[in-house]
Amino acid sequence: MLTVRKIGNSTRVIFPKELLAKLNLKEGNRLDIIEQTANSLRLSTYHPDFSRAMELSRKGTKRYHNALAELAK
Repeated sequence: MLTVRKIGNSTRVIFPKELLAKLNLKEGNRLDIIEQTANSLRLSTYHPDFSRAMELSRKGTKRYHNALAELAK
């Protein structure tokens, strides 16, 4: 379980040290946050190429929403 806490002017998520060790995460590592559904997220280690591809995908989906909706029918 993760805990959300206010620290100074920021709100942070606290990872238990066992989870950090299991995932080989250290202070300063970056994570990508990917929205799975309206109420769930997926965290993955940060990869610049993947992050850029996801950004372009989100922009394309937003821009061509109507066309994609028609294709999905």
